[in-house]
Amino acid sequence: MKLLKNLTSVALIALVAMGCQEEDQVFGAIKTPTNLEVSATITGADAENPYGDGSGEVTFTASATDALSYKFVLGTFEKVAPSGSYTHIFSTLGVNTYDVVVLAYGAGGTTTSSVITIDVRADYTPPADFLQKLLGDTGTRTWRIKAEGPGHFGLGPVNDWPFAYYSAAPGDKAATGMYDDRYIFSEDGTFTHITNSVNDDNGTDTSGTVFGRDPYIMNDLGPTSEVPNGADIENYPLDDYSESWSVIAPGGTKTFVFSGLAFIGYYTGGNHQYVIMEDPDNPMPSNEFRIKTTDANSEFDWGFIIIADE
Repeated sequence: MKLLKNLTSVALIALVAMGCQEEDQVFGAIKTPTNLEVSATITGADAENPYGDGSGEVTFTASATDALSYKFVLGTFEKVAPSGSYTHIFSTLGVNTYDVVVLAYGAGGTTTSSVITIDVRADYTPPADFLQKLLGDTGTRTWRIKAEGPGHFGLGPVNDWPFAYYSAAPGDKAATGMYDDRYIFSEDGTFTHITNSVNDDNGTDTSGTVFGRDPYIMNDLGPTSEVPNGADIENYPLDDYSESWSVIAPGGTKTFVFSGLAFIGYYTGGNHQYVIMEDPDNPMPSNEFRIKTTDANSEFDWGFIIIADE
């Protein structure tokens, strides 16, 4: 069930200076991590399916002597994992090769790095009724946050009910850049985020604002002169943009995956994947989805209800 490709620590990249080997009154002995070992377990991989079961799910495990924390770098996405374990879902269809950079952090910011190369298969095809709901009859459907409904936005514990800590009342975030956003899914895999649908009434105006969490939105999208309200950037200036979307189903749970920095509702960083919360005992209407995503620090799960804009 495991496909392991281990590379011992090598100087393949130099992202951070190695630091010096001297005593520090705060950290004690500054030691650069050594003996970095990294393994990858591809879900469902065996002799007949060396690239996995098609879910694209891979668990990385890193260990090193004198390491305090680890970071996994996958293209533009980075994940800090103090335990040295991280599970990622690759969504590009087919068998693809990925280089994953792993950094082990020691006292005083010293680092050791390694690269692991893996081949992973992703081949999930959403059922026809799901695609009909998402794309409608024309192959393109526009969605928005259901601002008029209770619980259209909220947060809760990671891997738990995402509205446990906070659940927005109707219209609760009207002062932010959330409610005038539109999200267009097209059958060719294009995802278009209109950041202000109102200013397009008399023609196309690509300017707009969005709602996001500080510091994630500024870390990823750049600084802004907007003053945070607590941990929120309520109206971060952002033009319309297009990325791509796909659907995966690790463990049978349908999940939206967006390329780049695309997001829905409230920018939280993270892996830009949104789990679709389906409940057979309480199905969502044919024009609504309930979704959730985990933020960049794995601090909260953030939930949203989106409704077709028709």
